[in-house]
Amino acid sequence: MQRQVSAFLELDVTSPARLVCALSVAGAAQEELTVAVDDAPVPWREVAAPHGGRLHVLDAPVGRLLLQYTATVDGRIAVPDAGEIDRIVALRPSRYCPADKLLGIAGAEFDGIDDPGEIVQAVRDWVHRRLAYVGGASGPTDDAVDTLLLGQGVCRDYAHLVIALLRARDVPARLAAVYAPGLEPMDFHAVVEAWVDGGWRLVDATGLAPRASMLRIATGADAADTAFLSTHDGTADLVSVGVTAVVDTLPEEDPAAVVHLT
Repeated sequence: MQRQVSAFLELDVTSPARLVCALSVAGAAQEELTVAVDDAPVPWREVAAPHGGRLHVLDAPVGRLLLQYTATVDGRIAVPDAGEIDRIVALRPSRYCPADKLLGIAGAEFDGIDDPGEIVQAVRDWVHRRLAYVGGASGPTDDAVDTLLLGQGVCRDYAHLVIALLRARDVPARLAAVYAPGLEPMDFHAVVEAWVDGGWRLVDATGLAPRASMLRIATGADAADTAFLSTHDGTADLVSVGVTAVVDTLPEEDPAAVVHLT
């Protein structure tokens, strides 16, 4: 399986800013990253992140910034597992996944289901039925409880609600930002990894793309750990974003199949 991905960011930097980008495919890849402000190259440095993730940090001067990332990946990329500490952290409530606030509804809706794999599938299907995918429906500070009450959202909202409900049922769960060939509309995508039977099982309650072709970018407790762009020590307005992700053969998606993220 060969996958080709790209990301394009355009920003208006209004005061000198330190930017942190999470765009690179986790692990090794044939890739290229270019950054320029008003056609002048801007240097960047790479910082290692958990689970093979890589951040790129750059100090941008005032002007129009253009960032272009491209990568080609053949086959699968092994991503290191941090061990038991990952599973401990993935059970804790977090900024966007307050699992402790959903203990009651998780117990009521999934009562009598004890097998972790069955819990994961039941939560995935329940969130898929319960929410409507509506672009722009949620705000940047909405958490899983807000999403549940609103009844709609985008991929990160689906992921946060799945994670919170799984943690409330003592199933370790975390968020992964991915490139997703076949996604419509194309964008960065957020999915869930749940610890089942000795491995991190890939879960996507949106059902918008086949999981088998997805590529990991970043991994964390929730969206606070996986933002594709953060601005520090300055100001920059995001003008436009472009994402592409294609695969040589797009696989069929079976929501009940066990898939692990590469």
